Amino acid sequence: MRTLQIAACCLAAALPVLALSQPAMQPPSRLGLCAACHGTTGRATQPGVPNLAGQNLDYLRDALKQYRNGRRDVALMRAAIGPVSDAELDALARWYSAQSPQAVLP
Repeated sequence: MRTLQIAACCLAAALPVLALSQPAMQPPSRLGLCAACHGTTGRATQPGVPNLAGQNLDYLRDALKQYRNGRRDVALMRAAIGPVSDAELDALARWYSAQSPQAVLP
C-alpha cells in the first residue's frame, strides 16, 4: 500500500512537468480574417457575432465546410472563407474548439 501511495505522489508531482513539456498550440495561419469578428480566442468582438471558443470540433469543421460550399448561404462568411483548404478549415476548427469558452454571467 505504501508503494502505491509513493507512486501516486510521484505521478501527481510529474503531471505539471509533463503538461509544460507539451508544445503550445500555434494559431492557424488563416486565423486573421476570422479573428476580425470572432476574436483570436473565439470570443466575438462585435455584437451579433457568435463566440466560437470551446465549440464542438466536428460542428465547427462541418459549419466551415458548409459556408465554403454555399450550403450555409451567408455572403460575409462565404467571402471570408474563400478558397480555404480542408487542412486550413481543420486547423481553424481545432484552434477555436480548443479555446476556453467565455463564462456566461447571470
